[in-house]
This record gives sequence, structure tokens and C-alpha cells, in this order.
Amino acid sequence: MTDPMTERLVRFQRPGALPYLIGADEARLAALFGLDADAYRALLDAFDQQTRQAAETLLARPGLADAVDRLPLRPEGSRDAFHVVALGESTTADRLSWFEILRRLVALRRPGDAVRFTNLAIAGSTTTQALTQLPALGFQRPDLVLCMIGANDAQHLAPDAPTLVSAAETERNLAMLHDLARQRGAVRWVWLTPSPFDEPRAAAYPHFRRAGITWAGKDVDAIADHLLGRPEPTVDTRLAVREDHHFLDDGVHLSIDGQREIAEAVVRALAGAA
Repeated sequence: MTDPMTERLVRFQRPGALPYLIGADEARLAALFGLDADAYRALLDAFDQQTRQAAETLLARPGLADAVDRLPLRPEGSRDAFHVVALGESTTADRLSWFEILRRLVALRRPGDAVRFTNLAIAGSTTTQALTQLPALGFQRPDLVLCMIGANDAQHLAPDAPTLVSAAETERNLAMLHDLARQRGAVRWVWLTPSPFDEPRAAAYPHFRRAGITWAGKDVDAIADHLLGRPEPTVDTRLAVREDHHFLDDGVHLSIDGQREIAEAVVRALAGAA
């Protein structure tokens, strides 16, 4: 049986998204976690089963199946498959993330459609670090980018310290991500706001306390409000994540319940814009 720490690491760390490990086989990736290939695959299969169950729960909600059917995910021109790519940090890198649930929703409802999903999210990434992924993004030639980034910019490394990335720098980086990606090819771009935090839970979390890391909801709100003011479509995840059970014990990362709510919000927003 895999210990809880290793399971959490595998859940949130996606080394195969790193530029120098793209294409690495499972045996090599498993070794990074101290696992053999069979144990690593068993964990991935367990996560996959959870996302399937989350998708099935969503499909039972009124109108959700029809919304998945309406998602604008059909290739144009000579493209043989529609390609959806996610950029982000741990909330998206999560093996139980909204993006993985979205992948499963489309597979369940539209198995005959040629839709590919590639998750390039990297846990811990700031908007500054995300800029280094632009070459990999260009290589992927996506039709649609779903980008959820900014939560790590809002970290405070001490209670009275400024945010890890300043507000002005975050806004500059977000604009560069979008504009430079568009220069590399025609791509539809949709933002997701960083999900909210449970501040009391995050403040009490022992690992954050030892590291001196804190977050403030107002900083995330400022990033969200900036994204909502941009011309590209933005899904406001703050409207979906509201309950205690939507968060893990650290108050920052989401439970699969919270991830499921974001997946629903994304589907309804994309279907409504189709």
C-alpha cells in the first residue's frame, strides 16, 4: 500500500509536463516518486476512477449532459482532432482536477469525437514561470487553451511581506502569456480565475506555518477581477467553490468535490458561449 505522502505527491506533481521530461515513460516517472511502474500505474488508475465517478455525478445534474454535447470542440480545416491544452499550477496539475474531470466528461458523452486533452500545468508555478512554457505550448498546437494561473503569485513569504509576484508583474505576465501564444498560432483562449482560499484553514496548516507562507483572499480577488476585465472569456471559479468540503486540509488545494464544481462551471460557460 502506498503511503499517504507519496500518494499526495503523485496526485499533485506532474513531472511529465516539465519540458525536459515530456515523453518520459512511466517507469522513469515512477522512479521519481520511489515507486515501481506497477505501483505508479495503480495510483494513476485509482485517480482516473475517481474522476470518472465525478464526471458521472455531474452528468446526472440537470442540463449538464446537454451542455457537454454543445461544447465547441470540433476541429476546423485539415485538423484531424481538436486539441485542448491546460496551463496552470497545482489546482490544474492535480490528477483529480477540473481539467481531468472535463476530459472524462467528453470521453463519456462524446466517445466518437476526436478531442485530445493535454495537461501542461506544473504545481507551484507562478505566472512568471508559466511564461517559460510558451515553447512547449507552441509545439502542442492547441485549438483551445484553458489557463488557470495566479494563485502562487499571491503567496506571502512572511505575514508582512509583499506578494511573491507583484500585482503589476502578474498583469504583465498574464498579457504576455496570451499575446505571445496567439502570435505562435491561432488559438482560442479562456481564463479561469484562481480558486478562492479558506484563509483560517490555510493559516492553521502546520506545513505553511513552518514555512512562513500565507495567502490573503484579497490578493486572489484582485487577480480574478483583473482577468474578468480582460477581453477574453473568463470563468469565475470563486462562484463555484464555496463550501468547507470543497477544500483539503491546507485550505488552498481543492478536494475532488471542489474540482467537480469548477468542471461544471467550465462546461456551462463554454457551452453557453458556443
